[in-house]
Amino acid sequence: MKYLLLLFSPLYIYATSSFITPKEYAAQLYKNPRGIGCQKCHGENGEGKLIAKYKHKGKEREFRGPKINSINYNEFYKAINRRKSGMPRYFLTNKEIEALYLHLHRNEVKNAQ
Repeated sequence: MKYLLLLFSPLYIYATSSFITPKEYAAQLYKNPRGIGCQKCHGENGEGKLIAKYKHKGKEREFRGPKINSINYNEFYKAINRRKSGMPRYFLTNKEIEALYLHLHRNEVKNAQ
């Protein structure tokens, strides 16, 4: 019996210490949903971000990640699930999409309480 307790105690410690809050989960998901984090193109708070400047046919061009922290949930949901040039396809669950949206609007939720 003593050996059985020794065997399972690390699992118990790991299971109880690995719990994260929904807020922490949403923040981590924003930073790395499926390999490339949202903040790389949309900024730390979804404010939009310049990704690259380049020349095409002699004209200066910019490639930007759009601002995503001010759109409503329906627009956000559609944008994530629509194939768009430069946007990776993540195949997120509805719960993951909700978490990302809440992460981007966390200050609004905090102010409403």
